[in-house]
Amino acid sequence: MKRSSIDFGKIITITVAAWIFVGACIEFYNVAWGTGKAIGLFSPKWLALFAFFVLFCAAAYIGLGVLVLDREKFLTVFQKIIKLRDRSSFIRWLLVILFLIFPAWFLQRTMWGIVFDGIYFRILLWALTVLFIAFLMTQEYKLIDWKPFLAALILASSIFTVAVSLQGVTDYPFSLGWSEGNRIWDYSIRFGRDRYGIADNQDLYVLLDSARMFVGGLPFLFSSVNIEIVRLWIGLTLILPYFFVGLAAYIVAEKNAKVWLLMMLWVFLFLRQGPIHSPLVLAAVLTVFLWRKSLWLAVPLIIYAGFYAVVSRFTWLFAPGLWIGMLELAGASLFNGKLDRVHWVRAITLGLSGAFGGFVLPKLIPLIRMASAPVSASTPVAIDVTEQIANSGVTSDFVAYAVTDQPLLWYRLLPNPTYGTGILLGLVIAVLPVAIFLIWLSASKKWTLNLWQKLAIAGPLLAFLGVGLVASTKIGGGGDLHNMDMFLIGMAFTVFIAWVNGGRDVVMKNEMPAWVRMTLVAALVAPAITPVQQLRSYDHGDEMNILLALTDEKDGKAFDMLPNSETVNIALNEIQEAVDESQPNGGVLFMDQRQLLTFGYINVDLFIPEYEKKVLMNEALSTNYEYYSSFYSDITAQRFSLIITEPLRTPVKDSTFEFGEENNAWVEWVSIPVLCYYQEIQTYKEVNVMLLVPKPVPDDCSQYIPPRNSNQ
Repeated sequence: MKRSSIDFGKIITITVAAWIFVGACIEFYNVAWGTGKAIGLFSPKWLALFAFFVLFCAAAYIGLGVLVLDREKFLTVFQKIIKLRDRSSFIRWLLVILFLIFPAWFLQRTMWGIVFDGIYFRILLWALTVLFIAFLMTQEYKLIDWKPFLAALILASSIFTVAVSLQGVTDYPFSLGWSEGNRIWDYSIRFGRDRYGIADNQDLYVLLDSARMFVGGLPFLFSSVNIEIVRLWIGLTLILPYFFVGLAAYIVAEKNAKVWLLMMLWVFLFLRQGPIHSPLVLAAVLTVFLWRKSLWLAVPLIIYAGFYAVVSRFTWLFAPGLWIGMLELAGASLFNGKLDRVHWVRAITLGLSGAFGGFVLPKLIPLIRMASAPVSASTPVAIDVTEQIANSGVTSDFVAYAVTDQPLLWYRLLPNPTYGTGILLGLVIAVLPVAIFLIWLSASKKWTLNLWQKLAIAGPLLAFLGVGLVASTKIGGGGDLHNMDMFLIGMAFTVFIAWVNGGRDVVMKNEMPAWVRMTLVAALVAPAITPVQQLRSYDHGDEMNILLALTDEKDGKAFDMLPNSETVNIALNEIQEAVDESQPNGGVLFMDQRQLLTFGYINVDLFIPEYEKKVLMNEALSTNYEYYSSFYSDITAQRFSLIITEPLRTPVKDSTFEFGEENNAWVEWVSIPVLCYYQEIQTYKEVNVMLLVPKPVPDDCSQYIPPRNSNQ
C-alpha cells in the first residue's frame, strides 16, 4: 500500500510538470509568433529563442522525470553534480541571492513582465527558482533535501510578495488607483495639516481610523517628504508589521535563528493573503509578545492592545483578548492530560483584561474626561468614526447601526466579478492546507490537546470567521480577504501553538506521510500564486511599439501603463491654470486627487476639506440624505467654481460587473446630480482627471436629487 501511494504521488508530480511545461511553451509561442515574417510569422531572433526555450523545457522535464522515477540509474551523474556544487560555498550562496532576486526583477522591473504575463510561464520560472535554490542550499550529500526545499519555497515566495508590496513606489503625481491618492491625503492630516492652511482647532472629517492615520502619516513628520517616499513607506507597512508578528512569536520559542527567520517569513506570506490593515497586525504583535510574560507586564499591555484595536476598528474590540486566551490556554503544556490551575488563571485574567481594554475602557474615558479639565479649543482635531468609540465605547446601538447602515451582498461569498473566487473559495485556498496539516498533527497525537484546549482554539476562530464573513458581504467590501483579518491572525497563532508543542519536530525531521508533505508544500505555494500573477512594471510606455508587437495587442490602453512625463506635466500645468482662473469666482473643490495639494503639484488659495471622494462614496452606500443635503445645497448654488474629480459617468450596472452596486450608488448620489449643475471643460484620460465648471443655465435637476426617504 505504501509503495502504490508513493507511485501515485510520482505520477501526479510528472503530470503536473508536463502540464506546466507545455503551457509555458504555448505562452512563449504566442509571444514569439507575430514578431516578423522570416519563417511564418517568426523573426529569426525570436524563432531561435523559442526553439531554445522548447529544448530547455524538454531537457528540464526529462531531468525531472529521471529524478522522480528512477534516480538510482543516474547516481554517478548526480554525485558529480553534487561535488561541483560543493566546491565553493561563497559561489553557491552568491548564486542563491542572484536566483532569488532575478525573477522578481525580471518580471517587475523590466518590460518582459508585461510580455510574459502567462500564468504557466510564471509558475515555471518560480518553480525552477525554488528547485535551483533548494539544490544550492542542500548541504548533505543529496541533490535536494527536505528542509532546504521548504526554505527555498518560503524565500522565493517572500521575494515575490515583497516585490508586489512595493509595486506602487513611484514619483508619479496622480493617483494610482480609485482611492490611492486621497488616502495619501488622509495620512497627511495627522502630522501635515499645515500643508493645507487648516487651523489646528478646525474639525476635519477623515474616513480613516486614527491608528491607520498615525501609522501611515509618520512620513509627514518630515516637511520635505515627497510622494515617492510616502509610497515607499506605505509599501513597507504592508511588509514590516507582518514580519514583527513572526519575530515576536518565534524568537521567544525558537533558538535557531535561521528557523525563526523562515517562520517569520511564513507568517508574512500567510497574513499577506488578506491583506490585513497594519493596526490590527501591530495589536497582534503586542499580543503574541505577551504570551507567557509576567502578569504585571502582560495585564496592562493587553489592556492597551484591546483599546488600541477597538479605536482602530470597532469589530476588533475582542480580538486581543481572545488571541491571548488562545495562546495561554491552548499553548500550555498538559500534565496527565489536564491543564494546570496557573494556566487557567493566566488565560482568564489576560483574556478578561483584553476585553476590558476593548469594551469597558472606552466607556470609562468620558467619565475620566468629565473629571478632568476641558479640552483646549486649540487641540488639533481630526474627526473619524473612532472618535465615537473613544468617547462613549461600543454600544449596542452603534453596532446595530454599523451592521445595518449598508446593504449586505451575500452573493460575494461565492465566485463573482468583484472577487473572482468569492470570499469562501478564496478563504479555502488560503487556509485549507494549513488547516489540514493542523488537524493531522492533532489526530496523529503529534500535537496533544485536551478538550478545553480544542475549544480555546475553535471557539475564537469560529467567532472571527462569522464576523469576517458578514463584514465581507457589506457593500463596498468583498474585493479580497482583508475582512477575514482576525481569523487569519488566529490561524497563524494556532500554527505557532502547534509549532512549539510538537509541530517543529515533525516538520524538521520530516516525520510525515507523503500526502501530508504535499499538503505542507501547498500551504507554502498558495500565498505565492497571486504575487506571481501580479508582478509587472507600469513604467515602460516608451517601449509601447515593442510591447504591441510582442503581445499582439492593438491598443496600448490594454497595458494600463503610466503616462510619460510630458503628458503628466501638460496635465499638471493645465490643471493649475484652470485653478488660477477659477479661484476668483469661488472655491475649488478637489473631490479627487488631493495628493496633488499634499505635495505642492497644484496650489490653491483656499482649501475646501468637505466632500472628499471616499466620504461621498461611504455616505452614498449608507443612503445618508442628511449628509448629502448640504452637498446638494452647495452644488445647486454652484458654490464651487471648479471641481476636480475622476471622470464622472452615468451608466447603471448590475452584479455582473465588478463593484456594480457601488458604481450605481455613486452614479445616483454623485455623478447624475453633479453633472446636472456642472459641465465638463476638460478630461485628461491618461491621468484620469475631469475638470467641471458651473453650467451657465442649469437644468431643472430636482428629479435627479435622491429623495429624503432613500435612507429608509
